[in-house]
Order: sequence, then C-alpha cells, then structure tokens
Amino acid sequence: MENSIFKVRHIPVELTKRYEEEGWWTPETLGMLLADGLRDSPDTGFYVHSAVRPFTGTFRDVELTARRLAAGLRARGVQPGDVVAFQLPNWMEAAATFWASAFLGAVVVPIVHFYGRKELTHILATARPKVFVTATEFGRMRFQPDLCADVPIVALVDKDFHDLLADEPMAGTIPADPASPALIAFTSGTTSNPKGVIHSHQTLGFETRQLLENYPPDRGRQLTATPVGHFIGMLGAFLIPVLEGVPIDLCDVWDPGRVLELIERDGLSIGGGPPHFVTSLLDHPNCTPEHMRHFTTVGLGGSTVPAAVTRRLADMGIFVFRSYGSTEHPSITGSRPDAPEDKRLYTDGCPRPGVEIKLSEDGEILSRGPDLCLGYTDDELTARMFDDDGWYHTGDVGILDEDGYLTITDRKSDMIIRGGENISALEVEEVLLAMPAVSEAVVVAAPDARLGEHAAAVLRVKPGQTMPTLDEVREHFERAGVARQKWPEELHQVPDGQDFPRTASGKVQKFRVRQQIAAHHV
Repeated sequence: MENSIFKVRHIPVELTKRYEEEGWWTPETLGMLLADGLRDSPDTGFYVHSAVRPFTGTFRDVELTARRLAAGLRARGVQPGDVVAFQLPNWMEAAATFWASAFLGAVVVPIVHFYGRKELTHILATARPKVFVTATEFGRMRFQPDLCADVPIVALVDKDFHDLLADEPMAGTIPADPASPALIAFTSGTTSNPKGVIHSHQTLGFETRQLLENYPPDRGRQLTATPVGHFIGMLGAFLIPVLEGVPIDLCDVWDPGRVLELIERDGLSIGGGPPHFVTSLLDHPNCTPEHMRHFTTVGLGGSTVPAAVTRRLADMGIFVFRSYGSTEHPSITGSRPDAPEDKRLYTDGCPRPGVEIKLSEDGEILSRGPDLCLGYTDDELTARMFDDDGWYHTGDVGILDEDGYLTITDRKSDMIIRGGENISALEVEEVLLAMPAVSEAVVVAAPDARLGEHAAAVLRVKPGQTMPTLDEVREHFERAGVARQKWPEELHQVPDGQDFPRTASGKVQKFRVRQQIAAHHV
C-alpha cells in the first residue's frame, strides 16, 4: 500500500485465486462499501445512549461530519495508506472518524478506550499514526499529551475536533488497493505488549458480509455495547448496520439496569457477544418476561462460553449458538441455524464459508480463510504464526467430532480472555514481580461465572516478607498504569516448603496450576 511501513505474510497464489473466483474477495474497499450503504439509507437513525455525550441523528448527519472530517484531513496531507488512530468510547465521533478514514483509503487503528498509558505508548509507537482522535477524559481514560508528541494531528472530540472539519465535505472515495491494509487491530495476547494485527479491505469486507449472512432476518434493533475500539465492535456498530440499512444504537457504559430501560422504551435487543453481556441482563432484578421477549437469538463468542450458560439460555426459550474466532481470524467456526441443539450448545461449530481448519499432531488448531489477517506489525511474530501454505497457528487446542464440529479444549498460549478482552499472563506476571515482596508469580485463567475468565495470581513471597493483599496488588497495578481489566482478581500463595508444579527442566506446568485454581471454584 501507499506509505506502508508494514510487511504482510505470504499468501499462496492458489488461495488468492480461489478467494477471488468464489467472490469472497472483491474489488470493493471499505470506503466503497460504506458509501453505497449510506447512499441507500440516508434517513436511518443513529443514536448514542450516553449520559455525557448523547446523540440523535441520521446516517446522513453522521456521514456529513465524516466527509467534512475527510476533507479536513485531506487538506492537511492525509493520504491513502496513512494511519488514523482513535481512542474513543461508543460515540458518534468514533463512527465519523472510521468513516472518514475509509473514504480516504487510510488505515484505521481503533484503540479500546480503557487501555492505559503502557498500552497506548506501545500502540502509538508501533502504528505511527498521522492522526490521533481521542477525548479529554472518559471513565478511567485521560488524555496524555506527552504520548502524542510525535503524532502530527491530534484532536480531542470535546475540544478541537470540529477544527478539523472542512466547510465543504469530501465527495466520493479515494481509490485504494483492496488487498492493502485497511485496519490494524491491537490485541493483548501471549506477548507482553499488544499485538498489531493487520487486516485488508478484502479480509474485512468478507468478514462483514459473512457476519451479515449469519444474522437472523428478524433480529430487531440491536444495541452495541461492546467497545468500538475492538475492531469487531467497530464493524458491528458502524459497517454492518449501514449495509443492512438498520438503525445504529450505541451505549458507552454497560449498565444492565439502563440497558433494560432502553429495551423496554425503544424495543432494543442484544444479539450476543461475550456471555456476561447477556447473563448480566437476565440476572438483573428488573428483568421481566417482557424484556425476555426481545431475546430470541443469541450468539456467544469472544470469550470462554460455559456449557451451563448455553443450557440455561436454551431452557429459557432462546435460540443459542457458539462461535470461535480471534482478532487474527475473526470467524473460524460457528453453528448454522439448522445445526442440532447439542452441536449449537456444546461445540464451537463447524468451519465458516471459505474457512479450512486442521489439527496438528499436538491438537493445535490451524486455520486459513478469506477473513484471515495479513499478519502482524511484528515481522518475527508473523513468521512464527503463519506458514508458507497460508495456515495460521492459533495456539488453541481442540478436538473435532465425527461431524466436523470443533470444541476448544485448551490454549497453548498464556492468554486469559476476560469478557472478550485478551489479557497476557506474562504482562501481569511482570507487573507482579515488580512488587518488593514477590519472588515468583504465575498468572493463569480462573473460571468466572460472569466474564468467562479472570486473572488469578499464585505468588511466592521472599523470605521474611508478607504476602500482599489484593488491595495492595490493585494499588500497585494502578500506579503502574495498567488497564484495570488486567488486574488479578484473586490471589493464592505457594505455602512454605512447597513449590509450583514443574517440568523436569524446571518450567512451571501452567495447565496444572489452572486445574488447581479451577478446583477452588467447584
């Protein structure tokens, strides 16, 4: 792509040819998809349900802001292939920034609004954006100007965002290579710093179309509560509804009581996501059978999905299915509407259209398909995770049944998925080891009835030192500037005279630690 600083993985010629011949990869850019959809449904509603930055308007209103922003950025030298980053809650300006970037053929970098100083420092240094749009503050997020010293254009939506808007909106879209990068999604994983995952117009266009095809036709008006700083949240909020021609409804704070009020007042519904978005509504004391009428179909994914949750929802008359994917490969498997109930409830589904999967000798899941990313901003990581035949080595372990349905059984990587957010165990361990009393720290995923998983830390303290309390650990993580969802939520101590379970070479057997932690939750 123009001005690109990133390499991409090798994609076999035969795969490219197949994806194009099957119509999975098309010549359309994200800007073209948006422009077509917005032209067809200009009067569709756009609503932000927020206590601090509410908005009521139409697609036409938001498109005008986006096109004025695109013209303003273009006048300031932003070209196709330049990087536009934003760290915003679920607000109208996030949509305007994404749409403007797409019209310009720029590479958009959405950043979850609760990422802290440590994560933001790494992302800005890696992505090198020409533009960064954020807010003065929201919740725990605070604007930190010293981190943006090398970014040419910085705008705060509640201060100088409107200064970027040109008087005359930009018409049309700027041409871009549909095979070139369109988005970099940063996600915490097995490495200490967030990984930058690169997607193209083609991979995201296919992902958007296949997601749309899997939605039930009568799913109703959907409320987007997942952060649009997650790229799937961004696509689900700002692209798919445009292609459908249905209203966009956003909320910037997850308040189950407030969401139930919106369901009752506006007839909104929640289509799924990580399980806690659904269960927190059902468990709320204000939830009534009238609210339940809006929960007809729920797709669960993005986090560990306990069988007890799918069974509970099914027993309540809700049509439930599970799916499996990642930032790198968003839609690997899922259950079709006509799949048997036991497959929908207790497996992660079968391969999505165009997707291939296989298991390695040790059970690791390998995948490839039209929505597989182009690689990482880290060339070494790209070389390690993708092979020459186009297979992505997921790091997840699973089994396939006789009907081709996949069930995830474990992870090779040290990753914790808390409510859909990836947490690097290594990063949490490193922060813990900076505490004066801690000699050794092992962090693993612990079962969480609401969020799927949370971080549990097992500590060995130095001789003569006292085991830190959970409050002391929280204070330490806050001082370190680590995002709150990464903080350990339970602590355990290795008793004196005992050790972690280890291999012959001395490596901690984390799978056994996970088993021990899980036993505490039975």
